[in-house]
Amino acid sequence: MSGLYLSRGLFPQEFLRPTVDFILGCQLDSGEIPWFEGGYTDPWDHTESAMGLAIGGELEAARRAYRWLAKMQLPDGSWWASYRGEEADNPRRRESNFVAYVATGVWHFYRLSGDREFLREMWPVVDRAIGFVLSLQTEHGEIHWAVNASGEPKQDALVTGCSSIFKSLECAHNISVTMEHARPDWLLARERLGIALRHKPDRFDRTWESKSRYSMDWFYPVLAGVLSQAEAKARLASRWDEFVERGLGCRCVSDEPWVTVAESCELVMALLAAGDHARAVEVYSWLHQWRTSDGSYWTGYQMVEDLLWPEEKPTWTAGAILLAADALTEHTAASQLFSRVEILEADGSGNQRLAVD
Repeated sequence: MSGLYLSRGLFPQEFLRPTVDFILGCQLDSGEIPWFEGGYTDPWDHTESAMGLAIGGELEAARRAYRWLAKMQLPDGSWWASYRGEEADNPRRRESNFVAYVATGVWHFYRLSGDREFLREMWPVVDRAIGFVLSLQTEHGEIHWAVNASGEPKQDALVTGCSSIFKSLECAHNISVTMEHARPDWLLARERLGIALRHKPDRFDRTWESKSRYSMDWFYPVLAGVLSQAEAKARLASRWDEFVERGLGCRCVSDEPWVTVAESCELVMALLAAGDHARAVEVYSWLHQWRTSDGSYWTGYQMVEDLLWPEEKPTWTAGAILLAADALTEHTAASQLFSRVEILEADGSGNQRLAVD
């Protein structure tokens, strides 16, 4: 199927119900959500899938997903790069943006559900996770992308990973204000990270080839709210023709003939953040040709060889489809999480929500 054009207030509930059911069908009794049946689980994509479940109204399943993360959290607040059940599948590193993303997921759940008791339950998990992540911030503002098995930082930073952390720090701050546990250093760390992302390109990709050929390095600073709307529009315009294939989607890498559904969904939300609603609707309309009969979506399409590649239908791709649909239709109270920056400020009369451009 193709040509699904979404409008505000018209969430395609019946059409996307099988996509929600696909994620549910892959979720294990423990709450863990692997990439697909029999696959491994990583903390970031697990969280993306949990957000999809919440958008689909499966709040208890989403709670179980976050409680699985709480159970698997290491004493220092981190998680291994991937798991199979309760065993680490990749115990060689722990990635900072994977760890930080729990704050984004938990804040998304609270905004959507209003469940303050669950937010209180998850607060210690978020607090420990952000403490781990900020222990990896350098004096220049960027955050090391990972630590090795011994806990030693891998001395470099990623634009995409740090942009994701930037959004997670916004969400973590809002959780701390809502829970009345002030963490003023979190906003300061976010400010320093934003300065590094905007003005210190030399602090990224120092020990490997530049990752600027990846589309996520192009649009993630927009998606995460690092840039003003004017800067966001200019950034997306600057490389649009390199990354976007009309009628297909967003390339994963500029020099490879491969469009991917999840990156295309994230681009949709970045376009909304940049104020380009019309183009966001158009890009999203292209993606349903990669949908299968059970509501899942293939990872992507290789244009030259005319084949689906890899032959995988990840839960996190389904989660991204649901997040983008919610953002376009403003279906839930959490729909603007990635299209708007919001910072809560505590005062004597309670919490005041401030929109920050």
